[in-house]
Amino acid sequence: MSMSFFECVMRPKLKLFILISLAVPIVVSSSNLSFDTTNSNTTINDRAVDIIKGNRPLRPGTKRQSSLKKQSRLLSLFTIVKFDNEPCYSSSGDSGICMTSTECYQHRGVPIGSCANSYGVCCLSLSTCGQTIRENGTYFVNAGYPEGLNNTGTCQVTIHKLSPYICQFRLDFERFSITGPEPVNHQCDNDQFIVSGSNPVPVICGLNTGSHMYVDAGTGTSPIILTMVTSGIFLKRNWKIKVSQIPCDSITKADTGCLQYYTGVSGTLKSFNYEPSSGLHLSNQDYTICLRTERNFCSVQYSACDDQMNNRSHAFTLTGNTLGQNPVQANVGSVGSSPCNSDYLIIPCVSSKQGPVASGMNTCVDRLCGGTLNTDYSTMPTTVMSSVRPFRLSFHTNAVEMPNDMGNRGFCLNYIQQPCNANYA
Repeated sequence: MSMSFFECVMRPKLKLFILISLAVPIVVSSSNLSFDTTNSNTTINDRAVDIIKGNRPLRPGTKRQSSLKKQSRLLSLFTIVKFDNEPCYSSSGDSGICMTSTECYQHRGVPIGSCANSYGVCCLSLSTCGQTIRENGTYFVNAGYPEGLNNTGTCQVTIHKLSPYICQFRLDFERFSITGPEPVNHQCDNDQFIVSGSNPVPVICGLNTGSHMYVDAGTGTSPIILTMVTSGIFLKRNWKIKVSQIPCDSITKADTGCLQYYTGVSGTLKSFNYEPSSGLHLSNQDYTICLRTERNFCSVQYSACDDQMNNRSHAFTLTGNTLGQNPVQANVGSVGSSPCNSDYLIIPCVSSKQGPVASGMNTCVDRLCGGTLNTDYSTMPTTVMSSVRPFRLSFHTNAVEMPNDMGNRGFCLNYIQQPCNANYA
């Protein structure tokens, strides 16, 4: 005997199937999940669970209980899809934040793909001259991006914390091509990138794609200002700087005092505007580079990067005349016949000796300069090592280059952390 549709719906075993199949998805992200009722922080999911489970003590037969029963029947017709505003990536490699399409539009973003099982969009948020950044993962770009900028002037954005629990901003230079320093004293006289409102950050210029900075967000509500100054020669400048907001309890938070912070057992460190063919290290630099000490690693080994552009490697050239292809001696320390007192890299107790330093022996130095990576007065580059923890390097340059210093590129170093039980040759 056939049953009517009404009889099918009323059968207990089929009722749940009908309700689930009629469910309508409500898409919400973690940033807009709360009701717009006054003085209420209860989320849709929490409200639904409380209603359906009957967690609130209500007297039978009250009007409120009857109203909640109706809400319970209504909410059972909907499937609530909730997802976090997490980083996402497009097929081209651009990174964005996963959010609803409405949120992306409100944040002046550009959808670059889908996320959260296609319930959300991967939103690329771009800010340029005169705008304010309040969202994590927003990019500071030149006017007219992705086209280059030929104009001269000032382009500035203001960064505000998205919550009081933000301690740092990380600036990733995914594209950074502006005029480099003048060739006499390596001053950024034409174009400049300036960070203000935080602890002192050196002014930089030139080619810095792939580099990064950590900026202290402070304890109050004062904003951080990023300023790009362009002037002088005709050049198509181009920049795309990702601004990430780092919570105080995040594992990605840099140690105090670190302008740059690297994680992982191995990697590459470069001074700003390092480029083997024509780059020049910048004057008036004074900052610290930090390496996170990985578990069960007790020392770091440093070696100069490969230099395919020159017959004689320019991967470590800080002082002296290194314009040509002739070797320039390594200098060390702050005293002696060739001290490092103008431009130098500090690596605490660094040594060319591979292994622990014997007690009572003074076989390590702190300051390195010259045109060769070595802890001895030599023109032969070598691998150097430091066992001082935490792993930190400090880079200092003064305001003068010529006539004593010419053509110095800066440094490019590969590092590898060494395990505590390493056997040295």
